[in-house]
Amino acid sequence: MKFFVDTADISAIKELASMGVLDGVTTNPSLVLKANRPFKDIIKEICEVVDGPVSAEVSSIDYDGMMREAAIVRKIADNVTVKVPLTWDGLKACKALTDDGAMVNVTLCFSAPQALLAAKAGATFISPFIGRLDDAGLDGMQLIADIRQIYDNYGFETEILAASIRSVNHVRDAAKIGADVCTVPPDVLKSLVKHPLTDKGLDQFVADWKKTGQTIA
Repeated sequence: MKFFVDTADISAIKELASMGVLDGVTTNPSLVLKANRPFKDIIKEICEVVDGPVSAEVSSIDYDGMMREAAIVRKIADNVTVKVPLTWDGLKACKALTDDGAMVNVTLCFSAPQALLAAKAGATFISPFIGRLDDAGLDGMQLIADIRQIYDNYGFETEILAASIRSVNHVRDAAKIGADVCTVPPDVLKSLVKHPLTDKGLDQFVADWKKTGQTIA
């Protein structure tokens, strides 16, 4: 499984990239608002840090507007992935952009039929939102399983990018089902390393080492 980080915080991205655990980055208008910096500057700086796909979302909701904005963001760097909403115009833009060689992330997916249409339109990535479905009393992880089965049935190459990740369990379950990518907030990604028994064991080893009276030098 590939790990993308879902943030526009360049310091968090640099830290994760330096550890070798980062395969890409996703951003959205809400994250850009939180970063409080010019959109194109944010995307350019992220692309300089990360070699993998960096999702930059268009703001227009009509086809012509999406295509105009896509032309602009594609010039920022070669690893920019144009992010479009899962609407009729978004799918039209996805088809046109992928035919022109662009990477496209189709976002705001909440059903398997939507994901099927995105794959037919040539999407590089489909972003089903797990957490938001869970919030609505539905089963977000079942959507990942449904998409995985459909894509495997027909040999679609679109990668399942599990989004709206809220917990370590979300990451575990998405990996078990076979999502190609998880895009994870920095705090959740860091929490993957944590386990109380690891902490307990380390405390014991540290205490026992002190009792030996030795140093490694």
